[in-house]
Amino acid sequence: MTKQRYRYSESPIWQLQRDYYEELGLNAWRNDQVPQYITSNPMIAAAYAEMIFGFLQDRAGKGEAEEPVYIVELGAGAGRFAFHVVQELCRLREYAELELPPFRYIMTDLAMSNVLAWREHPALQSFIAEGLLDFAQFDAFQDSELHLMVAGESIRQGQLKQPLMLVANYFFDGIPQELLYIGGGQIYETDVIIDAPEVTKRHKPSEALKRLSLQYEHRRAPEYEEESYPYRDVIAVYQEELEDSHILFPTSGLLCLERLNKLSQGGFVLITADKGDHLLDNWKFADPPEIILHGSFSLTANFHAFQYVYEQQGAEALFPPHHYKNINVGCLIHLDQPKSYAHTRLAYRRSVARFGPDDFFSLKESVDRHIGSMGMQQILGFWRLGGYDAEFFIQSAKRISALLPEANDEEKEDIKFGIDLMWSSFYVMAQRYDLALDAGLILFEMDMYEEAKWFLETSVAADTDSIVPTVYYCLAICCFELEMDEEGLDYTRKLLEAEPDNEEALALLSHF
Repeated sequence: MTKQRYRYSESPIWQLQRDYYEELGLNAWRNDQVPQYITSNPMIAAAYAEMIFGFLQDRAGKGEAEEPVYIVELGAGAGRFAFHVVQELCRLREYAELELPPFRYIMTDLAMSNVLAWREHPALQSFIAEGLLDFAQFDAFQDSELHLMVAGESIRQGQLKQPLMLVANYFFDGIPQELLYIGGGQIYETDVIIDAPEVTKRHKPSEALKRLSLQYEHRRAPEYEEESYPYRDVIAVYQEELEDSHILFPTSGLLCLERLNKLSQGGFVLITADKGDHLLDNWKFADPPEIILHGSFSLTANFHAFQYVYEQQGAEALFPPHHYKNINVGCLIHLDQPKSYAHTRLAYRRSVARFGPDDFFSLKESVDRHIGSMGMQQILGFWRLGGYDAEFFIQSAKRISALLPEANDEEKEDIKFGIDLMWSSFYVMAQRYDLALDAGLILFEMDMYEEAKWFLETSVAADTDSIVPTVYYCLAICCFELEMDEEGLDYTRKLLEAEPDNEEALALLSHF
């Protein structure tokens, strides 16, 4: 069997990662093949919007309200997160009625197919027309400029007068990292040995990743211990504090931030979420990293290195005071006098440190298991907490339906209010559920026939090939209740075309 040895950051897994996303485009997130909910739901987007809004307030408070603030999302994935953030920023701006700097949100990705798909997505068109949203292809490994697709402009070194706002979710764990081993106060690189590397050429990227067998060997790397090494200080900490420990080192991520930092005259703020550790204790006695496969793969990000490197340069790094379970959200304020950005820091305290996206996701995992025993007020309360999230509504629709016979008018009005707000915030993806159908059926059960008719017809129009005959019956009833008899008869006939012996349809026709 053929074996080949690679430096970890140069092993084939990284090229397979790139190939996977370039090959599948937005289909990589189809039905959560690559997990996206934890970093794309309305709750985490609202938390980020609060921090970005706080930053806009801080800049205005410093008399810097004229020049636009550019918000650059690195690896914007399916696009759902960006949609929710921009929408919430617009709501905050409208509600607060404050004089703030204008902003422009830039969605970036390595895969040009994703960039082109966002450009045409119906949910994003109003933001594009308003000049709030633009797109750029960006390779974190080498690019030092941003070429904006809509504006036809380029952002180059030193061009931005306002600090740059960076957003990076599940980003730093997915770009090449070094794998170091610390033993006896010395630094080793951990090379990866791959059995049968030729499988990377014979199979699709996702299949090749499954078939790869990885082994590790250490190799002395004294270059990390030399004074000329740019991140020598943090390496010295690892030599002092770690023993018999493997640690991923984000050289590519740090270099990427250095290049992006040069775009602005005023530094940057980074908000990032990942399976990432900022506490050095979590790296002590660590084994080689486990590659988590989900179509592509992910690793643990070394947030400690980012924090240490930039704190040495005067930045302030914000991380939760407690341990995280699923996702760690940090905010790095690399600006002059970072503590003067009180609105930004307070927003982090409110939206992440006290109760944040990781806490919400842990709650949701429990709620998902107990929806069948929850009461209406519990469901409505959690739905509100999650920003009227569509996925939770889909999961709870059956339980809501079961509770409707005992629901009071106020609860029904709250359900309708939630459905309307949810629909206004719905970002269509290639997924397995029909939100309009579930919303329409719930409204139908609440005798809200006009609203139910709109949603059910929206469902029918979106997928004419797989219409459930029951939908025609519900639409017929809606029409009859709304005194739209001819349209009701049309739907009744369509139901009979699908099910000629349907007794309910025959009974309806007998009245005419």
